[in-house]
Amino acid sequence: MKQYEYVHLHIDKFFGAKSKEHRQIIDEYAKKGYRYAGYIPTNITDFGKIKEMDLIFEKDC
Repeated sequence: MKQYEYVHLHIDKFFGAKSKEHRQIIDEYAKKGYRYAGYIPTNITDFGKIKEMDLIFEKDC
């Protein structure tokens, strides 16, 4: 069985294509024994820009 953790991110001018915040979050969860499993966009503009997303992490129970 797997255990999942979700980290919600709001994407704005400070967190975007040039941001490295996502790397810090992935590293932080890796230290806790989680594996990065992917992401789910939770808010997308009419023009297709992702405004919010959940990073998904998993580990064996």
